[in-house]
Amino acid sequence: MSNHHTYKKIEMVGSSKTSIEDAIHNALAECSKTVKNMDWFEVVETRGHIVDGAVGHFQVTLKIGFRIGDS
Repeated sequence: MSNHHTYKKIEMVGSSKTSIEDAIHNALAECSKTVKNMDWFEVVETRGHIVDGAVGHFQVTLKIGFRIGDS
């Protein structure tokens, strides 16, 4: 194992009809199916869809950081 870590960040968008927090959980759950070594996330944008004057669904854009290989 090396004495340093190397990371990469990707951007994902999660959505939910329930809440912003649920949208975050949905994005992380889907991402974890294919991305290994996830270490952190940043919420960089929050938005939503309006239906009949109310929130139809929430969307959050996340940057997810993950460690490259065995670094």
